[in-house]
Amino acid sequence: MAEPPYSKTYRNTARGIELNIKVEPRSAKRGIAGIYGDALKVKLTSAPVEGRANEELVELLSDFLKVKKSDIRILRGGTSKRKVVEITGLRELKLP
Repeated sequence: MAEPPYSKTYRNTARGIELNIKVEPRSAKRGIAGIYGDALKVKLTSAPVEGRANEELVELLSDFLKVKKSDIRILRGGTSKRKVVEITGLRELKLP
């Protein structure tokens, strides 16, 4: 059986998963846009000012993955378009 295309976007850790994210701030629509290399591409409507885009990213991932916002933490890339996000308690990533 072939691996899903998103399997290279995350890795398992002792606490959950670490997910590679590529954000596109100031988009017309908000949502998951697919795979971008080794990252999940996420479109955000917020501008990357004063942490608004990061807050929107956490909210969107929380809604999409059905986890609490407190289970999501940006590990690296807080001021970058490329981020690594830790999601505590999640063992695998399943995308529609």
